[in-house]
Amino acid sequence: MRPKTVIPSTVQGAAAPDLEQFRLRRFLDALDESELERREAPVDLADVAAIMEGNPRAVWFKRPAGGEISLAGSVAASRTRLAKAFDTTPQQLLSTVRERLAVKGKLIEVTREEAPVQQVVLTGDACDFTALPVHLQHDLDGAPYISASIDFAVDPETGWTNVGIRRLMLRGRRTAGIDLVAPSDLRVISIAHSKRGERLPIAFAVGTHPVDHVGATMRIPADELELVAALRGTPMGVVKCVTNDLLVPADAEFILEGYLDERGHVEPEGPYGEFLGYYGGVKTNPVFHLTAITHRRDAVFQTCTIGGRSMARTDTAQLAALRTEVTVWRALETAVREVKAVYCSAATGGMFNVRVALQQRVPGEARNAIAAVFASLANVKHVFIVDPDIDIFSEEQMDWALATRFQADRDLVVQNGLRAMPLDPSLHGLAHGAASTAKAGFDLTLPLLAPGAQRPLEHRVPTPPRYEGARFASLEAALADGPKRFAELMAATGTRDGRDVVRWLEDIAATRAIARDDEGRYAFC
Repeated sequence: MRPKTVIPSTVQGAAAPDLEQFRLRRFLDALDESELERREAPVDLADVAAIMEGNPRAVWFKRPAGGEISLAGSVAASRTRLAKAFDTTPQQLLSTVRERLAVKGKLIEVTREEAPVQQVVLTGDACDFTALPVHLQHDLDGAPYISASIDFAVDPETGWTNVGIRRLMLRGRRTAGIDLVAPSDLRVISIAHSKRGERLPIAFAVGTHPVDHVGATMRIPADELELVAALRGTPMGVVKCVTNDLLVPADAEFILEGYLDERGHVEPEGPYGEFLGYYGGVKTNPVFHLTAITHRRDAVFQTCTIGGRSMARTDTAQLAALRTEVTVWRALETAVREVKAVYCSAATGGMFNVRVALQQRVPGEARNAIAAVFASLANVKHVFIVDPDIDIFSEEQMDWALATRFQADRDLVVQNGLRAMPLDPSLHGLAHGAASTAKAGFDLTLPLLAPGAQRPLEHRVPTPPRYEGARFASLEAALADGPKRFAELMAATGTRDGRDVVRWLEDIAATRAIARDDEGRYAFC
C-alpha cells in the first residue's frame, strides 16, 4: 500500500492552506455579466434545465423555489471560464494544466473546526437529499439527478484516493443510484468490495471550483486527491469526513458522505441524457446510502449541464475536451518530435474529434501522430493533423486545411476493429457489432520540404504586404540592384501609394526591357 502524503495543519511549520481561494462562491463572484447570469427572483426547479439549455453563460439561481440554498449551473461549460479558473487564456489552457500536473500536489489536513465545509453537519434523519435543490435535467430522465458531484473513495490495494465525477439519481431521502457501468477504477474498487460482501465508503463534493472538476477528470496513475492539489498549484486543505475516514476538500460547499452497499450492481438506474448528446437507457447499478451532509453556512449547491443539442455549452463536454487534450499530448510526446498544439472539439462531446498541429521533421510523422492518438483513448474517432501555420482553434482555418490540403485517396487513414464507446449511436447495426469501432485520421499537412527548401509560390499563404527591403535613390537603382517584388519596389523609395510605381514601370519599359521571373519579380533584362 502506498499512502498519500498528508501534512496535518497542527504540525509546527506547516503553512495553513487558504480555504477561500478555491471556493465556488468566490469564483462566481469574480465572473462578470458576460460569463454569469444572476437570477435574483425565485425560480422553480422545474424551469432550471430549460434556462441553462444552450446558455453561453453560467447561471446562478439565488432563490430556487422551495428552499433557501442557492444553485449554480454550467460553471465549467465554457473554455473561457475554465481558462479564467486557471488564470490563463483559452489557447494556453492546455499548457498551463500540463505544467501544473508536472509538480506533485500537497495536501494539508485541517481540523473539523477549521474546515468551512463542516460548519453545518447533518446526520441520521436530518440528512435528506430532497432538501437540496436537485432538479430534473432531461425530459426522459428517470428522476432528478445530482450531476456536479465529485466522488472520493480509497483503493485498498494502493492506499490512493480515487477521484472522479459521477451522477447520483435520487431514489429517496437517503438513497441514490450511481452510474458504475463504464470501465473505471471506481467500478473495479466497488466490485471488489461487493465480492467480499463489504460496503465501500464514499463521499461526494458538490459545489466545487472548476479546477477541482478538471482534476477529477484526469486519468493518471497517482493519488488523485494529490492530482487535484497539483492543478490548484497550491497546498489543498483536506478534512476527514464525519461518518467515515475519507479525506475530502475542506473548502467545498457540500460533502455528501455515505457508502455503496455490499450488494453491488443490483438496482435500475436511468434513463439519463448522456454526455454524447443522446440518452442512455436503464442500467443495473449500485446504490449509494447517505449517512451525512456537511456544508458551509452560506453554501452554494451546483449542477452540471450534460447532453442535448448544445454540446459545446455543457460542463461535461468542456471538461472532457481538456482531459482528452492532456491524454493525447502525453501519447504524442513519445510518438513524434515536435507537437505544437492539441485541441479537442467540445461540440463532439469533448472526445471524438481531435486536432493536432505538428511540425514534421521526417516523412511519416503525421501518420505516426494519427496512430498514437487512435491508441491513446478509446473514445477518439477522428484525428486531424495540420501544419503549425493552421490555428487549430479556428473552425475556418480547419475547414480551409481540409478543403485544400487533403486528398481522400492519399491522406485518409482508416482503422477498424478498435475498442468502442458503447454510447456512440453510430455503432448500432454495424456488422462487427457494438464492441468495436472504426477510426479515421485526416492528414491535412502540406508536402514535407527538404531542409532549407522554400515552399513553391502556390503553397504559400497570402498575407498583407509588409513593404520590407532596402531603400534606394530611385526605382531604376532598385532594379539595377537585382529582381524585386512589387512591394519591394514600393519600399525602395518609401512610396505609400503604388500607382507611381505602375507609371514608372510603363515609362521605363519604353527604353529598357523589363522581365518577370517565375515568382513575379521585376528585373532588367
